[in-house]
Amino acid sequence: MTQKIEAQKGMITKEMEVVAREEGVSSEWLREKIASGRIVIPANRNHRGVKPVGIGEGLRIKVNTNIGTSSDHVDLEEELRKLKVSIEAGTDTVMDLSTGGDIDAIRREILRHSSLPLGTVPIYEAAIEAVRQRKALAEMRPEDLFEVIERQAEEGVDFITVHCGVTRNTLERLKRSRRLMGVVSRGGAFLIEWMIYNGRENPLYEHFDRLLGIAKEYDVTLSLGDGLRPGSLMDATDRAQVEETILLGELTERAWAEGVQVMIEGPGHVPLDQIEANVLLQKRLCRGAPFYVLGPLVTDISPGYDHIACAIGGAIAGRAGADFLCYVTPSEHLKLPSVEDVREGVIATRIAGHAADIARGNRRAIQRDFEMSKARKNFDWERQIELSIDPAKARRYHEEGKSGTEDVCTMCGEFCAMKRVKEFFEDS
Repeated sequence: MTQKIEAQKGMITKEMEVVAREEGVSSEWLREKIASGRIVIPANRNHRGVKPVGIGEGLRIKVNTNIGTSSDHVDLEEELRKLKVSIEAGTDTVMDLSTGGDIDAIRREILRHSSLPLGTVPIYEAAIEAVRQRKALAEMRPEDLFEVIERQAEEGVDFITVHCGVTRNTLERLKRSRRLMGVVSRGGAFLIEWMIYNGRENPLYEHFDRLLGIAKEYDVTLSLGDGLRPGSLMDATDRAQVEETILLGELTERAWAEGVQVMIEGPGHVPLDQIEANVLLQKRLCRGAPFYVLGPLVTDISPGYDHIACAIGGAIAGRAGADFLCYVTPSEHLKLPSVEDVREGVIATRIAGHAADIARGNRRAIQRDFEMSKARKNFDWERQIELSIDPAKARRYHEEGKSGTEDVCTMCGEFCAMKRVKEFFEDS
């Protein structure tokens, strides 16, 4: 039984009760949103002790952290440190995108060490197994892919990215579009290579009903992936991207009919002036299903600082209605992120989400900023540190910047503006 089926029956689950308390909303309001498909709670029935997280309309914007090995760098202990630091930095969910080493063992360890909802991209494991066992990705059988999906679901994975919208029709559209960057989605590229070599349809699309059966059995939330997302501002909002989104909207309705929870993934690299249109288009075509965006990055020239480009785009996307922001780290486009890169990426994306929450009228977000302003007015440094989005860094900077004057910092010292006019405002 899925959260959506329970909600449609009028039942309020324990997961719904937890999310309602966390968000400060009524359980009944939340139930109605889940029943309509506008909110999801990724919580696999086999993931013992998972912390329920609500994603969707009217809730606080959530942040996802990607971790995982690569074929060039396999270090499980390092990935567990990334998991730990991402949790400490306040991420809401984690995705294991491992493509190197013993992928099953790595995922199981991440599941064992975290109660956060965990996501994966099953085509990664299926493709890599095909290369290892059959010597070529093209030799992967559809059955191999579905075996991986079922195995991950049985282990407790809460949501999976599945690139069901990459079909033979959308590939033809892509071919005619003359994109500058082509395909930048790794999962999308794996499937396209397989489809071209075998002359067959995408198995995730052709056997979508089978995918729904697995998702329904374990209550795995489907994150319908954007295999044709733009990897360059030059390719943003093109016909291939839009056609894929149209198809994802149709698949969303099929999933809802089976009681399966669904999110939609979005771009990518998008200029500032196109972000709102992208969000509104997705919400319209996919009937309000939660929107999960990678960034979006608002410029292509920020390697080393892509977490900043991501935060700018994420704040605008969140204000426009995006529900779930996937972090980007400073090392995006350059290398596998370090532990510190992960921390910086989470913090930057949380700032973006919080800024958007304020603009959307989230009362708790607004109240937190109000409390920070009061603490600053009162020179209450401990309260300021407590309310900051990164208390450890705030405390370190404050200790480094202590002034000879007790209650001010070294930015202004004895010439602190608030201190000098404090008596005037207190008397008025």
